[in-house]
Amino acid sequence: MDVAETVRSYYDASVETEWERIDNRPEFLITCRYITRYVKPGDRVLDIGGGPGRYSLWLAGMGCDVTLLDLSPENVRFAKNKAKEAGLSIQAVQGDARRADQVVEGPFDHVLLMGPLYHLLEECDRVQAVEASLRLLQPGGTHFASFISLFAGMVYAMKFAPEILLDENEAAFCETVVRDKSFGGMAFTQAFFISQKEVLPFMARFPIQKLHLFGQEGILSPCESNIMCQSAEVVNAWLDMAEKLAEREDLLSWAEHLMYVGRKL
Repeated sequence: MDVAETVRSYYDASVETEWERIDNRPEFLITCRYITRYVKPGDRVLDIGGGPGRYSLWLAGMGCDVTLLDLSPENVRFAKNKAKEAGLSIQAVQGDARRADQVVEGPFDHVLLMGPLYHLLEECDRVQAVEASLRLLQPGGTHFASFISLFAGMVYAMKFAPEILLDENEAAFCETVVRDKSFGGMAFTQAFFISQKEVLPFMARFPIQKLHLFGQEGILSPCESNIMCQSAEVVNAWLDMAEKLAEREDLLSWAEHLMYVGRKL
């Protein structure tokens, strides 16, 4: 089974889990704050790797014209049903991010590439996905690209599986973290964990002007379960603080996901 088929099968079998994964979580809430700096009602938005549609439905609720493209047919089906239940209109199609421009027709005002770069293990495939997404984005449009941070595995282990450090099967990944080198291989499924120092050089090869590089969970990821159960006032105060610190280079490793926001030249 190749990487694409492995990833497709994983998401086909975990649609509900993925839908719930970012519900009322710092990753979603902080990312939405950044998106709304640029995306306005009536804008045409393409959500590549949009999964079961959490961002797409939120954007449609804002009044955007949204197209979701995802590798998993079950994600696409789920997103369509969720949109119908919510009385929202989105287009949702199945397809590979590397060939997105062969599946949907642009141009779009904004493109979200928030999933495919988690799973494309080869750099040539990641380049292909970004290039395809940029062909669908109008000049001056906003591009949002997400990566899984190399340190995400350590954050996850500290929160949920501290015994990982004693697992011989995890030795290669742990050594990669120590050496601060990106890692591609089997994790929750086939996944690519990028060293934060490699994000900007990777994105610099494309015709895009950097606007932001930020941690999508900000500083909240290690302690989010304690923060998110507090009163709304406390939660919002911490979200405000996390947003203020989200682009601090020395704090990026606190986040499990990194987002590069750029404007197409």
